[in-house]
Amino acid sequence: MASRLYTWGQWAVRRRGRVIAVWLLLLAVVGGLGVTLHGKVSNEFSVPGIESQKAQDLLEEKFPTAAGGVARVVFAAPEDGKLTEPKAESAVAASLKKAADVPGVVNVSDPAGSGTVSENRRIGYADVLFRQSADEVPETSKDALSEAMAQARDAGLEVEFGGSAMQPKTEVGGPAEIVGVMIAFAVLALALGSLVAAGLPLLTAVVGVAIGVLGVQFVSSFVEMTSTATVLALMIGLAVGIDYALFILSRHREQLADPDTDVEDSIARAVATAGSAVVFAGATVIIALAALAVTGIPFLTIMGLAAAVTVLLAVLIAITLVPAVLGLFGERLRPRARRTERTERTERTERTGRTAGSWGLAWARVVTRKPLIVLLVGVIGMLALALPARDLRLGLPSYASQPADSTQHKSYDLLSEGFGPGFNATLTAVVDTGGIPAAERTATVADLRTTLAREPGVAAVAPPVTNPDSTLAVVAVVPRTGPDAQATTDLVHRLRDNAPGIAQAGGTLYIAGATAAAIDVAGKLSDALPLFIAIIVILALILLTVAFRSLLVPVKAALGFLLSVAAALGATVWVFQSGHLNGVLDIPSAGPVTSFLPVLLIGVLFGLAMDYEVFLVSRMREHYEHTGSASEAITHGVARSGRVVSAAALIMVAVFGGFVFNHDPIIKSIGFALAFGVFIDAFVVRMTLVPAAMALLGRRAWGLPGWLDRITPDVDIEGAKLPQRATPTRDGEAHQDREGHEDREGGADGEHREEREAAVR
Repeated sequence: MASRLYTWGQWAVRRRGRVIAVWLLLLAVVGGLGVTLHGKVSNEFSVPGIESQKAQDLLEEKFPTAAGGVARVVFAAPEDGKLTEPKAESAVAASLKKAADVPGVVNVSDPAGSGTVSENRRIGYADVLFRQSADEVPETSKDALSEAMAQARDAGLEVEFGGSAMQPKTEVGGPAEIVGVMIAFAVLALALGSLVAAGLPLLTAVVGVAIGVLGVQFVSSFVEMTSTATVLALMIGLAVGIDYALFILSRHREQLADPDTDVEDSIARAVATAGSAVVFAGATVIIALAALAVTGIPFLTIMGLAAAVTVLLAVLIAITLVPAVLGLFGERLRPRARRTERTERTERTERTGRTAGSWGLAWARVVTRKPLIVLLVGVIGMLALALPARDLRLGLPSYASQPADSTQHKSYDLLSEGFGPGFNATLTAVVDTGGIPAAERTATVADLRTTLAREPGVAAVAPPVTNPDSTLAVVAVVPRTGPDAQATTDLVHRLRDNAPGIAQAGGTLYIAGATAAAIDVAGKLSDALPLFIAIIVILALILLTVAFRSLLVPVKAALGFLLSVAAALGATVWVFQSGHLNGVLDIPSAGPVTSFLPVLLIGVLFGLAMDYEVFLVSRMREHYEHTGSASEAITHGVARSGRVVSAAALIMVAVFGGFVFNHDPIIKSIGFALAFGVFIDAFVVRMTLVPAAMALLGRRAWGLPGWLDRITPDVDIEGAKLPQRATPTRDGEAHQDREGHEDREGGADGEHREEREAAVR
């Protein structure tokens, strides 16, 4: 792999003008398509085959007027007033009359006539039913509905909106995300010691992310896609795009610290070595994200594929656009270290035989001095962080999770105050009575309503509503507890236990509604989780066995990954489900963890964890191949890679952390879980536990059974088979450095040359 990427890197440098032009042209074309021909994204997370979705499909087929989107308009009089006062009653009636004229509205309920007013007469609501499904109600209709309530507001009433048709839009690119990118730039500047060099990874990453996100928007014209898919593509693409460019750029500048290094040869070697790790690590991220398809959930599959394509673009940009841009800057990226200082460091390195002047070296020595103690303390600490994950509950966020100043959150609070917390968790019992004799349908549905009302945990059951031919009945069931309560989940399962009784009469009972749908999606994802974890772990073992030609290194990496996932889930449960740090992170209400977050976290964190594993351990492997010293390989690998891996992890944390302050509760929880997971995996697992474990394993870490060694392909991500190094001659032309080639092939001399290159950093 390294030899081919070396040739590829040379080609990209020599054809840099064409390479840059092609990427800019691709950006312009995809950008134009994404802006002009984009489709409409959805905020619904539907899953075919679950009970609530079957009920929704049945409603759309047999009772379409009951399947449309609903905007629930909530009215609240001042503390000392009532909605039944003549002025307030007249203002509500006039506003609802205007609401009936809003395009797409087919029915508007009357609070006074339907009895949807609280006992103290201060809070009431009206349901505005649209012809379109909730996801298809246009923003113009929502704006017109809000404007129709002007008379009610003028009368001193508070008017808020809830219901399925009033889902808030997911916004991306706010101040918090921009701050995250600025922090990433600061980390790059400190890591590279140059503002110009720091800007390059950001520039190339933005190109890849723009193409990926705009491409996703264009594809949304043909495929149903959730808004979260676009955000995830942006989040993952930006993070890996910066990191992959950083790995290649840092290797290039490390090589340029030697004044005898030719720029073109250095770029090609950076693409061959660091680029090999980028390709390998990127492939793990892509496969992990694409593996989300095994869940059998369409919206999650689309989400994973969208992010995977953006990561693929980041890899392609890293091995094409990045070397082209590096070639464009040429000598301007060479570090400006003083030659005398460089000579002194080189001489000191030659005397000691060790890498000098590296905090990574000092850290590696600390970790490997007492490796067993470090390993035990680290594992116990990670398990302690994972403890809250035992209470993990999955679900979809209700309007209680929306920002406190949003109309959805205010309507949620008003309805809870006026009618009880369970009113926001209203369930829909859908009864298919087509198989029941016509004369018995009314009595059967009435008996069912009585049975449902007797169920513990049910606060009220509304009268049934039937379709025109009486083959379908809809019964609203109000629980006593809110949508995020475990008691509501238990109630849904108990209500579904009534299905056999209806089946005996010839009918079919479905328990549906937004709350039931969230419970069904969570159950489906929980069932898919074990298979997904098994696929990811097996994938890690195979890929790392091929990369490092070792069995113990992959096992260690997989165990560390599982620790990182458990710790990240534990922290997410502690914050979002248990309600800690709510004020700091601006979380309005504690609730279940987003149902697809664990699957998403496992897929993304696996790929990123393997990134750091590959970049760190490949340097260890490279040194071990040259010297045969397992102990020196550990300190050498951490000393060489520690700074870059730490910078890359901090960039990831900054980018993901910026999304923690997004108002969307789903994006907020995903950003937190990924930021915390990356931080723990990079600094605790990869930079601490991995060197300690490698020290305990010693030479055994690099062993591979003979039969497996024969069938395992040699991918050469360390660049051992590259041609001899080229250096610039006096007339400016490059020639092959035979002495450098002999160093690589000559054991201890090769070690000294490798160490001298590290010392000049």
